[in-house]
Amino acid sequence: MATEPIITNERVDDIPVLLTQIQKMGIGKLIDKHFPTHGNWQGESLGSVAVIWLTHILSQADHRLNHVQGWASKRMETLKTLMGDSLEELDLTDDRLEAVLRYLNCDENWSVFESELGSNLLCVYDLKPERVRLDSTTASSHCGVNPEGLFQWGHSKDHRPDLAQVKIMLSTLDPLGMPIATEILSGEKADDPLYIPAIERVRSTIKQSGLLYIGDCKMASIGTRNHIVSGGDFYLCPLNAKQSPREKLIEYLQPVWDIKQELTIINYDYADGKTRDIAEGFELKLLQKLEIDEQEISWEERQLVVRSFAIAQTEEKSLRERIQKTSDALEQLKIPRRGKKKLTSFEEWDSAVADILKRHRTSSLFQIEIQTKRVQKVKRRYLERQPQAVEDVCFYLDFQINEDAVRQQIQLLGWRVYVTNQTEALLTLKQAVCAYRDEYLTERGFARLKGFPLSLTPIYLQREDHITGLIRLLSIGLRVLTLLEFQVRLHLEKNQQKLAGLYAGNPKRETARPTAELLLAAFKDITLLLIEVKNELYAHLTALSPLQQHILVLLGFPTTIYTQLGGQSFTPE
Repeated sequence: MATEPIITNERVDDIPVLLTQIQKMGIGKLIDKHFPTHGNWQGESLGSVAVIWLTHILSQADHRLNHVQGWASKRMETLKTLMGDSLEELDLTDDRLEAVLRYLNCDENWSVFESELGSNLLCVYDLKPERVRLDSTTASSHCGVNPEGLFQWGHSKDHRPDLAQVKIMLSTLDPLGMPIATEILSGEKADDPLYIPAIERVRSTIKQSGLLYIGDCKMASIGTRNHIVSGGDFYLCPLNAKQSPREKLIEYLQPVWDIKQELTIINYDYADGKTRDIAEGFELKLLQKLEIDEQEISWEERQLVVRSFAIAQTEEKSLRERIQKTSDALEQLKIPRRGKKKLTSFEEWDSAVADILKRHRTSSLFQIEIQTKRVQKVKRRYLERQPQAVEDVCFYLDFQINEDAVRQQIQLLGWRVYVTNQTEALLTLKQAVCAYRDEYLTERGFARLKGFPLSLTPIYLQREDHITGLIRLLSIGLRVLTLLEFQVRLHLEKNQQKLAGLYAGNPKRETARPTAELLLAAFKDITLLLIEVKNELYAHLTALSPLQQHILVLLGFPTTIYTQLGGQSFTPE
């Protein structure tokens, strides 16, 4: 009697691409090197387990531990071919993955690992670091607050002040957006003191001076700027409202209004090939002085006074809307209405007007006059009550928009002061504005880290050592995504090519800047068909499309990372 063949099907998808990329970065070997395991550890090494789990996270956009074993069991032939025949399902249990997180939680080992990983990637991909961006974000959890733990109440960047949060500080390399250093801190900490430790971590990894550090106004503290200068590096950041008050800004702009200061128009080259004017500005030079331990330190600083057209337009629209809402509210205040409290004193009228102006932030933009009119009336006699003379007090509200104040405020809209110690020869006004404008590179990394595909939030873990380990593992995943993207874009730029076929519903649409997510999605629905008959196993792999083969060429990967999975094609009779 003929034996019925056993037919199984495995989803291969983007697994070979991810595993090849992770192995090229040397992540597994470095984890094994810097995180020694307990003597009783058996099965696959810590690095191999971490690599497979990271592949699952990037492929499935899911960091949950209890889903990995089931995912691997349905792809065991694929994983064994790529990782080795010794791999078993039990190597990927949630207990084993928890152990991975506990090992990654070791601060000392992680610091050495991250530094060596960053140095290796700079060499392997021949990256020439020039600019580093520094920024922080928060991740919220329902796990509650531990007085001495990571999760604390603080200013939430996710607009969830009701949840405890952890703070993550990332130092990323331009223009990749690849993390160089990761800091995990308790959620109540302010950003200002986090920059100097982050800069030191970057310096220990890159080991070169002359870098340009780009950050927001929280990096602009004089202590942080001095620390950057003393290390032979450069900074670019905006000043906050306290460092550049309204009076100082008016002083800077007065020559512009008097037509004595010429403005430089700044344009920006967009990804669609179009160039648009985005800002105008000028620069000033001053000598920055600071006294530390009775020793005076000084350096030359450029202050870039820049007006963004888009911000000015948006703020002017908002200002006029607030003025209109204020006018409407003041008009309504004058109209008596049933159920509306009657204002019977000057203080009540003045307080009501002040509340309206404060609510719409238009206090200096209106001229208010509250007039009082006293009218003598005679209350007629009624029964035994004698006629009485009564004084009736009436209040009249008159208001007018202060056009001069509005005009002056509009003149100030969109202006901001940036500071840098980089010379004009190396960083022009236009280059400085465009460099700061590319802050979306860091924000995009945060979006990937907390959303798709790394999926940090919502956090399904409770223990803080597990959460710290997970954030560090996901930061490695962010490096994988950025380098995948970098390689493809670099080759397309060198060959002056564009890639088509990535966009569903529009196969002819081309792009020279494909995202890692689109590149990985292009390998969806590649399957491995396994047929076992008479103790022999036959494998058939879905043929690679021209687009998939092209992406592999751009990545520098051989097609054998897929074709090795297939064998002799067999069709049972």
